[in-house]
Amino acid sequence: MLIKPLVGVVALAAFVTPALAAEFYVVQDTSTKRCTVVDKRPTASSTVVVGDGAVYTTREEAMSAMKTVKVCSDSTTGTSTTTTTVPKQ
Repeated sequence: MLIKPLVGVVALAAFVTPALAAEFYVVQDTSTKRCTVVDKRPTASSTVVVGDGAVYTTREEAMSAMKTVKVCSDSTTGTSTTTTTVPKQ
């Protein structure tokens, strides 16, 4: 009798859990000095996480933080932009 509700809860958790694990980073391309928001931690040596390496749970939070990071907001070192990394399927 409890199997159906239990299966429903497990199925719901399977769909909700990946959404809760969203991570966004403010990164800077070291060659162009441009800042972007990405949804995966960069692995390339030409891109570094800025803002004390903080991880944000929403893109909006990361965009707001990017405006406060000195290397992203300083007009002599770079320009703020937005980039979304699309995962390979």
